[in-house]
Amino acid sequence: MFANLHQLIHGRPPPPEVEKSAFIEEVRVSGGGPERRNPRVERTILVCWVLIAVKHAAIIWVCHRYPVPYHQLWINFPTWLLGALATGVYFLGSRRGAGPRAAGR
Repeated sequence: MFANLHQLIHGRPPPPEVEKSAFIEEVRVSGGGPERRNPRVERTILVCWVLIAVKHAAIIWVCHRYPVPYHQLWINFPTWLLGALATGVYFLGSRRGAGPRAAGR
């Protein structure tokens, strides 16, 4: 990157040794096949979603039973959003095979 910037500023071609080692010629990835999802983590995610559902039901009940100055979605929506974000990050990361990636993929 800096060799190209230097060339752009000064208008001279880079020395031959810079051009020779400027590109990656080969990438080797070792460590087996794609990683599998962890059943224990998936069970934990399921338990967390059940707890979120129980919390949602409790908040809805409290908001209907007692006079509160706000709508129940002010509590329930951020909880659901963070749960959905965490679940999506886990499942998209495990589907793509989280780990070192080769350039150009």
